[in-house]
Amino acid sequence: MKTETQRAKEPGMRNVVNLGFVSLFTDISSEMILGVLPLFVTIDLGATKALLGLMEGAADSLNYVFRTFAGVISDRIASRKPLVVIGYALSTVAKPFFSVTSNFTQALVVRLTDRAGKGIRTSPRDALISDSVKDKVSGRAFGLHRSLDQLGAILGPILAFFLIPVIGIRNLFLISLVPGAIAVTILVFFVIDKAGLKKTTSILANAGQVLNRKFASFLLVIGLFSIGAYNFSFVLVKANALGVDQATIPLVYAVLNVATVVAGLPSGLLADRIGKDKVLIGAFGLFAVSTLAGLLTTSGVLLAFGISFLYGLYLGTSDTVQRAVIPSLTPGELKGTAYATSRKRLAC
Repeated sequence: MKTETQRAKEPGMRNVVNLGFVSLFTDISSEMILGVLPLFVTIDLGATKALLGLMEGAADSLNYVFRTFAGVISDRIASRKPLVVIGYALSTVAKPFFSVTSNFTQALVVRLTDRAGKGIRTSPRDALISDSVKDKVSGRAFGLHRSLDQLGAILGPILAFFLIPVIGIRNLFLISLVPGAIAVTILVFFVIDKAGLKKTTSILANAGQVLNRKFASFLLVIGLFSIGAYNFSFVLVKANALGVDQATIPLVYAVLNVATVVAGLPSGLLADRIGKDKVLIGAFGLFAVSTLAGLLTTSGVLLAFGISFLYGLYLGTSDTVQRAVIPSLTPGELKGTAYATSRKRLAC
């Protein structure tokens, strides 16, 4: 029997909400600059679109590599929070350095550092969310977290839209430090670790438990889909090609993020009710529609906003359901490794 003191120290849904607010303020910090970063790199710094693709591909790959190691380490030490704090703090400190970059190489270093921080925190954070609630409400938990996360992603571009004409893009990078610092403060003082986790032994000893048939099948399906997937940067570049000017791009990004908020919690609740596999298939369908629309259009500002909205619905649904399904496929003490393994196939 658990004592009242033990129950009081257990994370619960409150932990999910607090982590949601951490992500909200972090996303205000990140998304107020990410909406303009592709055009900053290609226009202000003079990099080609190919170099932009190289930067984003390298950043995503480094992100997923760090997710792999961080998830495994969180299982080995039976503690999630220390790595989560390190990851959020690293990203918060890195982003303001965009303000002093003068060439592509410098911007690449800053971007890689920022994404390394995201990689360090993501798998342990997702495992901590999963640790905090029962599997039967995992869809709701991850949907709630995703919605709060993306609410920050809406507010960030809107702030950028109003701030850029006043302070300029480079000062915007500096201002991003403020919401990031608020996020780290909430994390340190209001998020608690799950007590009583069992330390794992070695990666090889646990490989069979993590890579069971159901989880391996899930990884295969998601991995094959990921080969043809692309990230938000190219949606924004497409919007610019369709006639959206640089100053308005943050609003396109805001619309994309509104769609992810709209999709997050409802898709999680629906996944808990009718099955996560069915909702995930629906997410893949949304991606196909948004991609086809992008291929068939050559001009139109309104179409650019519509494509961004469809892509956002796909992102919100896919991310929520993928994260929610993993706890049901692996042992509880190996959730960090499972989330890390899931992210590793994306890096590949």
